[in-house]
Amino acid sequence: MRSSAIVGFIFGFAMIFGAYYLEGGTASTLFLIPALMIVFGGTIATAMIGSSWQHIARMPRLIAIALFPPEYDPVGIAKQIIRYAVVARKDGILALERFLNRAPHPYLKKLLQLVIDGTDPKELRKVAENELLFIAQRHQININLFGRMGGYAPTMGIIGTVMGLISTLASAGDDPTTLIKHIAMAFIATMWGILSANLIWLPIADKLKTLHEEEEQLLKMMQEGMIALQEGAPPSTIKFKVASLLPISEQDQIISMSTYEVMRESSPIRVTISSPPEKS
Repeated sequence: MRSSAIVGFIFGFAMIFGAYYLEGGTASTLFLIPALMIVFGGTIATAMIGSSWQHIARMPRLIAIALFPPEYDPVGIAKQIIRYAVVARKDGILALERFLNRAPHPYLKKLLQLVIDGTDPKELRKVAENELLFIAQRHQININLFGRMGGYAPTMGIIGTVMGLISTLASAGDDPTTLIKHIAMAFIATMWGILSANLIWLPIADKLKTLHEEEEQLLKMMQEGMIALQEGAPPSTIKFKVASLLPISEQDQIISMSTYEVMRESSPIRVTISSPPEKS
């Protein structure tokens, strides 16, 4: 379920705040502006200090990706790679040019372009692995950003607590209502620091890491399939190679299909193929 993150956020906040309200709490005591300013403002400020403007500007987009991640069809992409192999085997590598603008993934399009250009298989592997390395590095920077914010937030909560206690001591002997307000800010700041770290920043970092691992596996499948195609491997070999990089539950969808079935399902582009084998 690709929307598990948004469901988790809603469920987590509902459980925590629902329990608070069942105990008789009110929103006015929970959402204190000074405490929220210290925790969230301080956390974002520390992230800005430790990162660049470019990384900070990407935060809304990264949060959106974590909540609503893009969806790809690994089985469909695997079938498309097998189809490329069949067409290349029958009509030659240059025949793949008609598929270039219809590649189901940007990375696959790049690899297909390199294959059509006649890139040496060793050089193709080197280029593909370098791109995977750079993608991993970029993703790790984004993951680390939210991971650090998860570490900063509780500290900001403690700072808010200390400031609230200082205000409490400074108001000793004043109106009891004022004292209670300062004490409330102290404890609420701690609560928001811990809550934001464990229900917002760290889960986002974990979600981005999970998405990276899934995407990395998909990219490796495309890489191995296209390199095998460039090396001249037969479609049956490429079929088993790309299937081996899919989850066990999805492998049979590739292995059990004949070449004719893959060609028939993959794309609206018409390709001349031999008639399907007779069933025994």
